[in-house]
Amino acid sequence: MSRPDVIVVGAGVLGAWTAFHLQQQGARTLLLDAWEPGHPRATSGDESRVTRCGYGPRRLYTRWAWEALALWKHWQQQWNVQLFHRLGVLWMHAEENEYTTASVAALREEKIPVEQISMDELVRRFPQISPQGISVAYYEPEAGALSARLAVQTIVNQFVQAGGRFQLARVEPPSGKGEGLQQIRLADGTPLAAASYVFACGPWLPQLFPQAVGDLIRVTRQEVFYFGAPAGERRFNAGEFPVWLSGSFYGIPALAGRGVKICEDEVGPPFDPTSGDRVASADGLRRVRDYLALRFPALKDAPVVESRVCQYESTPDANLLIDRHPEFRNLWLVGGGSGHSFKLGPKVGSVVAAAVWEESTAVPPELGLRPRTLTVAKPTMAG
Repeated sequence: MSRPDVIVVGAGVLGAWTAFHLQQQGARTLLLDAWEPGHPRATSGDESRVTRCGYGPRRLYTRWAWEALALWKHWQQQWNVQLFHRLGVLWMHAEENEYTTASVAALREEKIPVEQISMDELVRRFPQISPQGISVAYYEPEAGALSARLAVQTIVNQFVQAGGRFQLARVEPPSGKGEGLQQIRLADGTPLAAASYVFACGPWLPQLFPQAVGDLIRVTRQEVFYFGAPAGERRFNAGEFPVWLSGSFYGIPALAGRGVKICEDEVGPPFDPTSGDRVASADGLRRVRDYLALRFPALKDAPVVESRVCQYESTPDANLLIDRHPEFRNLWLVGGGSGHSFKLGPKVGSVVAAAVWEESTAVPPELGLRPRTLTVAKPTMAG
């Protein structure tokens, strides 16, 4: 490849989709990452992610999630690989609340299928679930789960097969003066130049851009557990059981022969994504087990067959970050997933690609660097 038109730094879900969409628009694109796509330090790693469209009053994300789902379906058909699993998503709540009401209203207004389920119906359809403490349930039948690591690897492979270039390299923090960034430099001193740059580096954005990003993105430790169902038990397998969200927990049924995934959706302690210890804690396991015994009695004694430590990179208002660097007009910053960006990947990638290459797409102002709400907002059900 001759000098690229665009260099994208970060081959997670947002960077990979951005590079792919730039290539689709005719841009010569170089994609860089310090590790291989889907690596265990990446926020886009692990096996699976939730995809659903209920986002409370945040209509932008409801629309984007629905549009992104159409793109996931389109490209998996083009590539002949299953990335999306239509399992349905079940929302369970102790009582009706503003978030639930707003989510359902937005789904119905956007004509996205959603149904309310009575407690009798919940028990009949999903006898694996104990309804104790639940009085409200909604079901998104078109939603489900995405194969995370496989998806990122597939997108990058397709990008490369179509003539794009992927390179393993660590990038130094950009520096320089003037409205345009002239070049970036790799850790070994190699300079690379392009007309435009996109940094979609997930939890490394604050380290690379301490002045521009700084504390706008908080990186925290999050634990994931996989439990093995009893021998011969099929009721918790994909196709027999939905993705579910309830209070501060969410989970995904056993997908592709792996265990039943359960996570606590609470912001954890600060975390270094490069050198942080990725061994799950006994306290995290205890909290998940307590919930497991309450909601899914058949799994109360199930063994842990896998555990992971990943991270959120959360903004104060849980909005994504998509904006130009304040000093370099040709450098875009993309991230701040707040635990919910994976499902949005193909839509975000198309928006960023159009903004960078065509300069014709207006990015919603609430996704900019400043101003931001000062109150830390809880991520909206990771996945």
